[in-house]
Amino acid sequence: MIQLQNVEKVYRTDTVETMALNNISLSIAKGEFLSIMGPSGCGKSTLLNIMGLLDSPTKGGIRIDEQKTEQLSDKALAGFRNKKLGFIFQSYHLINDLNVLDNVELPLLYRKSSAKERRDLATEALGKVGLSNRVKHFPTQLSGGQKQRVAIARAIVGQPEIILADEPTGNLDSAMGNEIMDILLQLNKNEGTTIVMVTHDEHMARKTHRLVRLFDGSQVI
Repeated sequence: MIQLQNVEKVYRTDTVETMALNNISLSIAKGEFLSIMGPSGCGKSTLLNIMGLLDSPTKGGIRIDEQKTEQLSDKALAGFRNKKLGFIFQSYHLINDLNVLDNVELPLLYRKSSAKERRDLATEALGKVGLSNRVKHFPTQLSGGQKQRVAIARAIVGQPEIILADEPTGNLDSAMGNEIMDILLQLNKNEGTTIVMVTHDEHMARKTHRLVRLFDGSQVI
């Protein structure tokens, strides 16, 4: 489902060159749940951003579901990303002025969906994360765990084949973290969603199918 071949990412300024990723080759199968671990600054989020087509490698290639993404125009890339990928962030990235249902609908605004279709899909996604009774609430009225459930609902509302999660339990206590992890595991098991998760939590990582470790931009396992 995701294939990276000899990927490098270099950030350059007038005086400094920083190697964020060094010769990463990685294949992730359809339906796999992969964890990425490593110390802060090792390139985990950079790798996730490249997989999510939010950033491009300096060298190397990436395929998503056999599509060579470097061949796509910016418009085609945005459409491909919106269809294939769902994103979950540590800090939720919800819009406080929108209620829960409207937050979850957001990715569908970039598709040719009717208002009813958007509403129905968002309601279904919120049901999957156990928040059917919170559709009219605003993010400021929710706990951290509830906000992350909304973020997961937003990620799955467009029925993507791949979910990329950057520290999805990082801001939560252990009980809430386990609840969020259980939702991701169920999505992977019941719907066959391919999931790539960046985490600092060894306990969470060991619940997934495979663990990849990075150190100083290089893959060590």
